Amino acid sequence: MTEPRPRVDVVIPCYNEVKVLEQSTLATLALFDQNPQYDWRLVIADNGSTDGTSELARRLAAEHPRVHALVLEVKGRGLALREAWLQSDADIVSYMDVDLSTDLAHLPELIALVAERGCDVAIGSRLARGAKVKRQLKREITSRGYVALIRLTFPRLRITDAQCGFKALSRRAVELVVPRIENRMWFFDTELLILAHQAGLRICELPVRWVEDPDTKVKIVSTAIEDIRGLLRMRFRRPQHRTHAA
Repeated sequence: MTEPRPRVDVVIPCYNEVKVLEQSTLATLALFDQNPQYDWRLVIADNGSTDGTSELARRLAAEHPRVHALVLEVKGRGLALREAWLQSDADIVSYMDVDLSTDLAHLPELIALVAERGCDVAIGSRLARGAKVKRQLKREITSRGYVALIRLTFPRLRITDAQCGFKALSRRAVELVVPRIENRMWFFDTELLILAHQAGLRICELPVRWVEDPDTKVKIVSTAIEDIRGLLRMRFRRPQHRTHAA
């Protein structure tokens, strides 16, 4: 008897992305066709867009059976991911940025880390050995500085990149970690990794090819402040009982 294919939800969080959403959706669906080893679904998680993104998401869902539109009225990238992942019943959940800054060809590799290699959380890394990155120097310095802060506050969390918008989680990781994440914006990724580490889950990194989007919505200063506050909150919170993965 043939084993059922692992069901995979790929979430694209969107905020005012009407210009690129359809192109990215079609490219992703084409990749699904090229990788039939998984039962794929694409979830467009719109969070508070005002430019027609939600209407476009609904149209794409109506036109393509493997596309689902999740429309939220409240802005928040982390919130969109939390809602999409908690509503999913897929074996593996993942997400990537709508601009496809991370080479889409890495997606099957990312999923395989969870489906075949026993990783609970798989993350793309722009700073791991073997990664190929094209971005502004200030973004490079900021990213490396943030990793240094993470290592200072959580020295046992051995990661090279917390913020790359390219991650996948097992069903176990979703159930153990995602309901406990408090941040609704950009610190969501780091909080996810800290909680996964504290729960004894296995975190694996994948070096990626990544090209900066000049129209990125990330604001360096405000995001940096949010991240520092988040790290301090996590560092000095009341200790939780560690859950050892089986």
